[in-house]
Amino acid sequence: MRVAKKLGWAAGVAGVAGLAWMASETTQNVGPDTSAAVQTTRTKPALPTVPVTPRMLLTPGEGPRPLTMPVEGIDPSTIHDSFDEMRGGDTRRHDALDILAPRGTNVVATDDGTVKKLFTSVAGGLTVYQCDPDQRYCYYYAHLDAYAMGLHEGQILKRGDLIGYVGTTGNAPKDTPHLHFAVIRLDPDRRWWTGMATDPYPLLYRPR
Repeated sequence: MRVAKKLGWAAGVAGVAGLAWMASETTQNVGPDTSAAVQTTRTKPALPTVPVTPRMLLTPGEGPRPLTMPVEGIDPSTIHDSFDEMRGGDTRRHDALDILAPRGTNVVATDDGTVKKLFTSVAGGLTVYQCDPDQRYCYYYAHLDAYAMGLHEGQILKRGDLIGYVGTTGNAPKDTPHLHFAVIRLDPDRRWWTGMATDPYPLLYRPR
C-alpha cells in the first residue's frame, strides 16, 4: 500500500513538472522576438542621404518637359543607360544616369525651374535639387566638384544656366569624374527628397 502511494505521489510530481515544462515552452514561443527589431531601430539612420524611390513608368502626358544635356560638350548619342544597374553590392538600383566628363566641366540646368535644395551628403557629395516650373519633377545633380558662384536656394534657373562643375565628391571613384543625374516625379506633397524615379536616358539620348 505504501509503495502504491509513493508511486502515485511520484507520478503526480512528474505530471506537474511536465505541465510546467510545457507551459514554459509555450511561453517562449508566443509572439515574435522583438529584441533584434529594437536593435535595428536604434541603429537605423533617421534620414536617408539620398532619395529612395520606386521606378515610375511614364504614360503619355505624364513625362517631364524636354530636357537639355546637363553636362556641356557631351554628345547625347554617346551616353550609357545605367539606370537599372545594381550598386552597393547588388543591394540597390542605381536610379540615375552617370555622365562622364573631365573634372571641372560645366554642369548646367537641364530645364527651367528653381533651386530647391543645396545639400551635401556622404553618398552624393555636393548636390543640387532643382524643381521644374510646374513643381512636378525634381532634377538631382550629384558629385559636383563645386557650385557655380552665387548659386543659392530659391534661385530661378533658365535652361542652360551654370549650376556647378563635374567632380567626384561623395562616394564617386576619385579617378572617374562624372555627373550623377536623376529625375524624380515628386509626390503630391512636393517634398524634394521623395518621389518616383524616372529613367533620364530616353529623355536625354539623341541618335546621331
